[in-house]
Amino acid sequence: MTKYTTPRSLIHYLLAGIIVPIYGIQVCPFIESLRPIQVIVPVVVALSLQLMLGGILRRALIDSAPLEKQTRRTFTLEIVLFVTSALGLAVFNTVAHGFPLTSGLKVFVGIFALGFFAAIDLALERERHVGKIIEQSKQYLDPQKIYFPLSQKVAFFATISVVMLIAIFMLLVIKDLDWIVEVGKTIPLHDARISIIKEFMFVLAIILPHTLNVISSYSKNLNLFLAHQTGALTNVADGKLDVGVPVSTFDEFGIMAKHTNTMIAQLKNYINEISLTRDVTILSLASLAEARDNETGQHILRTQRYVRALALQLKPHPSFADVLNDETIDLLYKSAPLHDIGKVGIPDNILLKPGKHTDEEFELMKTHAQIGGDALKVAENKLGTTSFLRLAREIAETHHEKWNGSGYPNGLRGNEIPVSGRLMAVADVYDALISKRVYKPAFTHEKAMEIIREGAGSHFDPDIVTALNDIEEEFKEIAKAFSDAHN
Repeated sequence: MTKYTTPRSLIHYLLAGIIVPIYGIQVCPFIESLRPIQVIVPVVVALSLQLMLGGILRRALIDSAPLEKQTRRTFTLEIVLFVTSALGLAVFNTVAHGFPLTSGLKVFVGIFALGFFAAIDLALERERHVGKIIEQSKQYLDPQKIYFPLSQKVAFFATISVVMLIAIFMLLVIKDLDWIVEVGKTIPLHDARISIIKEFMFVLAIILPHTLNVISSYSKNLNLFLAHQTGALTNVADGKLDVGVPVSTFDEFGIMAKHTNTMIAQLKNYINEISLTRDVTILSLASLAEARDNETGQHILRTQRYVRALALQLKPHPSFADVLNDETIDLLYKSAPLHDIGKVGIPDNILLKPGKHTDEEFELMKTHAQIGGDALKVAENKLGTTSFLRLAREIAETHHEKWNGSGYPNGLRGNEIPVSGRLMAVADVYDALISKRVYKPAFTHEKAMEIIREGAGSHFDPDIVTALNDIEEEFKEIAKAFSDAHN
């Protein structure tokens, strides 16, 4: 609203230019005695001057004012402008035509009534404008600084409207009584009655649309707030917390919006704290497993990045699209370090053995998958099923399962193996192949890829092997960036 005059204010002034002359003729016999041009010209001149002055003052006093003051200043300015025009017309009629003060009072009441409705409507328009600025800038107001309850707003509007309506009808009654006394013997009573009813209908035809317009204008503002409030709560229910409700009013709705934003901010902080606690817990558990294992911490860093790279590659795949969304991929990345958490339950003489395991030792070593799954299942039962615990348990328990059902600990086959376990199987085996162990040298990337390709359809999910073929350069880069030599 950087223009001097808004279309809405121009409409109010045009309507006032039409209504005021007709109203003056209806309520004041002195104005009725004038020629139409003598009634219309002063009104048009007064409203034109008011329109120009109002545009300048709006820019100087409202557009540049702080947002929290613009709505109230708009109402005050419009009231002052209409009162000034009303007083100016009353003085003009007194000086130019010698009309009594009662004539000026009648003019004042009519113009003030129009000004009151225009001021409220334009203030509500300004409130919507302020709301848009606040929505874009997110510089919310503090409704507790200038709190104006909705009940008081309604009472104020209703009281002024009723008082104005009574005042105008009283002026009409007084004028009509004088008129009946003066012409009662020359005009039939039936015609006089019809004339009076027309005057009353004219006033109602003016007041009612203005009242409905204010109600409609306020309804627009209320609908905007409710839309923002509902939208924010819907987003929060969907887990989207980067939202807020614009606080642009100083009533109960402003307070509600403020408290809603506070609630969302606190909820976001709580969730961030829980997420941080979860991530720290994962790292702590992974570090515990790492401390007892002879594999390096770089293995954990590499495998979790392999899993994420594969998941992102498979995200659009029809067989994986329903499972691999952004949130799940993030949790897979964070849960992957727990894939060997069950090794904390393997005796040191087996876990830390510097050579190749015997068949009996290997069978005992294989139990780490079930140990890890059972341990995380206990936590899942205590805390309730969550995406994090479910994925962590799946990875720990099923990353040694094989596509053809020959894996362990449960001999799952094909799609019986969770996607998380299938992804981890490829990532874990690839890293084991390219890493040096006490029982084998480190294989080249090409050799590791050859072995994995041979295992497609028997050891590994063929679709995941295909995805690895498509991003094998990314695997090489991850292996290089987090090699044991950089540890």
